[in-house]
Amino acid sequence: MKLLAPRPHGYIDYLAVIALALAPTLFGFAGVPATICYVLAVVQLTMSLLTAYPLGLLKLIPFPIHGGVELLTAMFLIAAPWIFGFNTVNAARNFFVVSAIGLLLVYLMTNYRAGDESRPGKNLRTHQSV
Repeated sequence: MKLLAPRPHGYIDYLAVIALALAPTLFGFAGVPATICYVLAVVQLTMSLLTAYPLGLLKLIPFPIHGGVELLTAMFLIAAPWIFGFNTVNAARNFFVVSAIGLLLVYLMTNYRAGDESRPGKNLRTHQSV
């Protein structure tokens, strides 16, 4: 069952930006995992501002595409500690794994089709000449 509508999903997205930006400082890790967090914070902020949902600014990215990117991001987060060799840095590894699980849960609980009405022109009716 899809419990999350586009608006609450958007709030979670912006909270994720803050969490990604603050995680290295809060949990005391640096280097590659910190850089990945900062890059993902910028990517998440940009994607949120460009998504066609109530909290999007420009509404260029369809909400279902936004969901697909989040699913790919969750897979990246779970693998990143091993791909980039920081799996022995407990704080960073744990943050990435927990973030991946959280993002996957948000993905599974979100109704991505509900965002379609936020796209510009989606509700415009076309008139046909007879």
